[in-house]
Amino acid sequence: MSRDMYDLIGLIAGICFILALKGLSSPKSARRGNLIGALGATIATIIVFFYANDGKALNNQPLILGAIAFGVLVGVPAARKVQMTQMPQLVALFNGVGGGAAALVAIVEYLKLGEGATAAQVVATVFTVIVGSVSFSGSIVTFLKLQELMTTRPVILPFGRQLIALSAISVLATGGWVIASGGTSPLLINALLSLVFGILFVLPVGGADVPIVISLLNAFTGLTVAASGYVLENTMLIIAGTLVGASGTILTRLMAQAMGRSLFGTLFGAFTAKASAGSDAAEARPVKSGSPDDVAILLNYAQRVVIVPGFGLAVAQAQHTVRELADLLSSKGVDVAYGIHPVAGRMPGHMNVLLAEANVPYEQLVEMEEINPTFPQTDVVLVVGANDVVNPAAKTTPGCPIYGMPILDVDKAGNVIFLKRSMRPGFAGIENELLYDAKTTLLFGDAKDSLTKVVSALKAL
Repeated sequence: MSRDMYDLIGLIAGICFILALKGLSSPKSARRGNLIGALGATIATIIVFFYANDGKALNNQPLILGAIAFGVLVGVPAARKVQMTQMPQLVALFNGVGGGAAALVAIVEYLKLGEGATAAQVVATVFTVIVGSVSFSGSIVTFLKLQELMTTRPVILPFGRQLIALSAISVLATGGWVIASGGTSPLLINALLSLVFGILFVLPVGGADVPIVISLLNAFTGLTVAASGYVLENTMLIIAGTLVGASGTILTRLMAQAMGRSLFGTLFGAFTAKASAGSDAAEARPVKSGSPDDVAILLNYAQRVVIVPGFGLAVAQAQHTVRELADLLSSKGVDVAYGIHPVAGRMPGHMNVLLAEANVPYEQLVEMEEINPTFPQTDVVLVVGANDVVNPAAKTTPGCPIYGMPILDVDKAGNVIFLKRSMRPGFAGIENELLYDAKTTLLFGDAKDSLTKVVSALKAL
């Protein structure tokens, strides 16, 4: 394959990546966009073998093919079997692997270039190693937090700010050492310090802020891929990495805005946050609980119902049951909509994907800015497994982890029904005063089981 043909096919792959991002911008076209992106990645992978055989030897082909086969054997079953509740963890792992792979490729290429490396290549290598290593170790910490293998709360080490600052300075200093003098040892030391910095960087982040960090680290990974593309003189890597880096940066900014604070405050706010009320006092306070029959009667006489999905809906795998309930209400003439908060769940778009799995009509999914003005005219809000995104503490409790975050104003509705397993707080770990409001009714139990009983009771009316 000639160089011109290689570049032409590479351009086609790059166009596929751009069309994939365009498709992913809407739930209706997201599946198609994902398939187009996969096609582009497949093309980009296959043509390397043909071009490398045209005057340039591609070494270790059995090892490369073996690694690809191993990745397919592990990745495909993992992606197909992963539960929706564990999708953010999978994204964090995939993102970390991408960053780590880019760093390793940069190190290997640096060793190959040796003293023949240009100043620009050395700078690009150091950048790739630093950012890729930070993305790898930071993503592993986010995985551990989301999987609850470690505490989801912010981890504040003694002299935490000083340690982060010292590690950042050490990373930059060793990076400068590599650029100034070269050598393998300084680069490996730089990679090790970058791994440490990635861990220290993510540890202070907890609760609802973890998805923002995942998005930021995803942007980091994109930048490392673009930089490694420069080192390898691979245009496709530069295009793909730039697209991921740019889109990840935009998404991170939008999510920080949705949380109502700056990115810096999101990452390091735990160092200045005040302690918030825990759940110990919550157990002693009275709440109004109801039965599925009570909820069914309330829903039956409503004219407008808004369903607010959250992570608990994914845990219970109740998306199909909530769709059945919504269809039943619609058949009775009730106006039904879903209120979608931009950071509900554990990653951006988590609820959209979950409800799309149950074939919920896209026009019923209403974003927070559009649904909030309608709550005063809403008879019943059904909160299924959400907590932090409807918690009034975001407006009333300065210093709490979610203070300043725009929320769904469900407290303005006529009645609020909370489906909860227990009185435990949400992912942010703070108490929700709305649970004790006179207009709030709690329906305890597994969301899927509770909704099934509500549907049965509603059909009997």
